[in-house]
Amino acid sequence: MRLDWYNRYNYSYFFMLEQINYNSAAWDAEFKWLEEVVNVRFDLHLGLSTIRRSVYECSPPDLSRDMYSGLAQAVQRLSLGFEERIILALAMAPHLRPQSLDMFFTRNEKYDRTYTEAGGLKGRFHSGFLPTGETAAFILAGKDISKRIQLVDIFRPEHAFAKLNILKINRKEATEPLLSGALEMTEEFLTFFTTSKQFKPDFASNFPAKLLQTRLSWSDLVLDPQVLSEISELSAWIQHQEKIMVDWGLGKHLKRGYRALFYGPPGTGKSLTATLLGKQMGLDVYRIDLSQVVSKYIGETEKNLAAIFDQAENKNWILFFDEADALFGKRSATSDAKDRHANQEVAYLLQRIEDYSGVVVLATNLKANMDIAFTRRFQSIIYFPSPNFEQRLKLWENAFSQGLKLSDDVDFNNIANTYQITGGNIINVLRYCSLTALRRNSDTIEMEDIEEGIKRELRKEGKTM
Repeated sequence: MRLDWYNRYNYSYFFMLEQINYNSAAWDAEFKWLEEVVNVRFDLHLGLSTIRRSVYECSPPDLSRDMYSGLAQAVQRLSLGFEERIILALAMAPHLRPQSLDMFFTRNEKYDRTYTEAGGLKGRFHSGFLPTGETAAFILAGKDISKRIQLVDIFRPEHAFAKLNILKINRKEATEPLLSGALEMTEEFLTFFTTSKQFKPDFASNFPAKLLQTRLSWSDLVLDPQVLSEISELSAWIQHQEKIMVDWGLGKHLKRGYRALFYGPPGTGKSLTATLLGKQMGLDVYRIDLSQVVSKYIGETEKNLAAIFDQAENKNWILFFDEADALFGKRSATSDAKDRHANQEVAYLLQRIEDYSGVVVLATNLKANMDIAFTRRFQSIIYFPSPNFEQRLKLWENAFSQGLKLSDDVDFNNIANTYQITGGNIINVLRYCSLTALRRNSDTIEMEDIEEGIKRELRKEGKTM
């Protein structure tokens, strides 16, 4: 299931305001319909007089002519029916029109409490009614147990709600009934259904990944021709995956997704390559912060990774794991519970990476540290060597060519020949030289600035000039 229709929505501020108006009108009609359905359900449940014999006699708003609202796009593209639309409206109501659910505060006079069968929760700060899966089942099925059983399928992983990360039931305790969990709209679709704008998650404790972006282009990346050739294979897969899997019918033999390992010394362009791949193909690249992912507590590492993979699924993101050997390293012999826990994490990661339909790039300085169970599953293993003389010369000239003044004694040919450092080091030298020139109220880079910058870089690595 793809989200091409969703990914196209990326508007300017002016068009975003226009989209808000379209979305507001669509949801206004949807909530009025929800209120009608809720009132009919309570009338039927309490045996009150009503002209409706079923909630299904309440016709939903016609969205067939709505070409702009996020709700209409979802309903039309995903063929959402009566039940799905009610559940969507329930999940959205606390955010946009909480008073639509006030009917659920109706009390059962016999027990002097709200109706158990209607479900619902009370928030810590939100004074309104928070719907649960039971609320949806009550509205749509009433006392019909068979219908309630059928509705459970809407909350299974195979449904579009879960597959596309639209909404979920947040069940706090595994021992409690499935439908007792809060009915929650995900932040990305809350954004889409209100602004029609594609949601890009920010780094947070529950999403330990950062969006990578760059103003550089492929011409700024100086790589060995063999490396560029291998990267082009990855690019070709991203560009032609659908043709290979669907048009050529190879989907029954090949798994979706692509897994690549970039290895080599620090500063040789691994991160920039992943970022440029995303930029070239119009895909978001997220760098996974391993320090936030790995936890000493059992199950937490898997939970943190699940949050990333669940969010990324069907978005066609490139997931970039830097210094991946810290997380994807060799498994140890199971001498104690701690080792078994670590090996379970590796097995879980292996499975999630294999099941991910997008591109996963792992980067490490030392390939030997990687678990062979992972390396066997990579479609590409690409070595990023330290740059040779010609490449270093080009890196120096590229870095210092942006309108900088250089003293007459600066000789990049000699510098490139003398100092075997990487592109990452050279960028750090550029930063140091710029700040040094500013501190002495000059706009000229001196040769001694460059040499001192190189010394600093070499000292970081325990080397001397």
